[in-house]
Amino acid sequence: MQDLATLGQRMRHFRSAAGLTLDALGADVGIAGSQLSLMENGKREPRLSLLTAIAQRLGVPLADLLDERPPSRRAELEIELDRAQSSPAYAELGLPVVRAAKTMSDETLEAIVGLHRELARRATEAIATPEEARRANTELRQMMRERDHFFPELDALAEAQLAAAGHNTGALTHRTVSLMADNLGLQLVHVNDLPHSARSVTDLANGRIYLPPASIPGGHGLRAMALQAMAHRVLGHRAPTSYADFLKQRLEINYYAAACLMPLSQSVAFLQQAKNDRNIAVEDFRDAFGVTHESAALRFLNLATVHLDIPVHFLRVGDDGAVYKAYENDGLRLPLDVTGSTEGQPVCRYWAARTAFARTNRTTEFYQYTDTPEGTFFESSQTGTGTHDEFSITVGVPFAHAKWFRGRETTLRETSRCPDANCCKKPPAALAEHWSGRAWSSAKVHAHIFAPLPSGRFPGVDDRELLEFLESHAATA
Repeated sequence: MQDLATLGQRMRHFRSAAGLTLDALGADVGIAGSQLSLMENGKREPRLSLLTAIAQRLGVPLADLLDERPPSRRAELEIELDRAQSSPAYAELGLPVVRAAKTMSDETLEAIVGLHRELARRATEAIATPEEARRANTELRQMMRERDHFFPELDALAEAQLAAAGHNTGALTHRTVSLMADNLGLQLVHVNDLPHSARSVTDLANGRIYLPPASIPGGHGLRAMALQAMAHRVLGHRAPTSYADFLKQRLEINYYAAACLMPLSQSVAFLQQAKNDRNIAVEDFRDAFGVTHESAALRFLNLATVHLDIPVHFLRVGDDGAVYKAYENDGLRLPLDVTGSTEGQPVCRYWAARTAFARTNRTTEFYQYTDTPEGTFFESSQTGTGTHDEFSITVGVPFAHAKWFRGRETTLRETSRCPDANCCKKPPAALAEHWSGRAWSSAKVHAHIFAPLPSGRFPGVDDRELLEFLESHAATA
């Protein structure tokens, strides 16, 4: 069923054209006129059998009632006004709701809707400060912790889409991803001129998802990007109205893509068997589904607590020790700033996320026990190389759960006393005294830390570049 407001407007349009009152039409189809009024105002969803009867009485095809387009320019404006005044942003203003009465002229309605559009444009283009972004991310991380990082509703959607495409076992292929797009009325198109600020672009008008060139057959990245773009459609996302909304949408599309690449039933069966064998290893999970180590580690985070009864923490840390991503529900104390944010904060030098960089053989996972003020944790880390620097991916669990994991026999053990500054942040007193006043250094500062977050309809995406890209490709659609 399409949008109820549009459906209601089409019902009213055809009823008026037939010269029938609400009560007259209601009597003919066996329903009260007041109930029909609720349906025409988009407040109640009619049954398909009732719609069929209404269409027959009005002498129009059922498809005309179900058309997703507003029946007139006036109806389109009334729908837009209703949506604008139903938004949280308008509610916060404390202003009364203006109804588009029959006596209101089209010019007045155009003006009111135009004002709402401008308010929405200014709100969505407002520059999000780094403080706002950190606060929103902190709230999102807390929400994930409360749910043990598991979102069954997204898993259910993913499994339904996979089943519709005929996928039931093994690694997800590019062909199946294309079939999933076809089922949504979308076509995957690889281009060389994507906007530099966009990972993918979806042309809703022409049913196309534009992706980078398919230069790596079988690569995880392109499958994930396509699935993430499709997820916006599957989940019914609208343009984000705040940075918090943007982050929530990003979480949902990433989770959905992972749930498609590593389906719930197959993943739980694989991990449960590994637990029974006392041989859980993220690298095995990664290889079984043909994904990146980070994707496998994050998916393990989603499933470990609810399905394996294992509390867990996840870290992605740069080679400078700064946190890129961090999640936990196992009691590990993450480094936090005064706002409660962990992104950008340095982790202890003795955690596996840092010590893993020191080893020479990086082809397999690195295992270590770490004693902390919150207890002892078993950690498994894998290092990798990004576009500009190296990073480590770490999955850790409390000592009591180490028995389920490969590498538990390691003799490597470190002690961390962080957040005690004397643990690893302060230099030894003798060394500090020796070099006091005898050295100077210039910091390596990334310019982006001074810049506000990019403005635009979609945070971080250049609006002009995006629209010019869409226009240039629309001619070939």
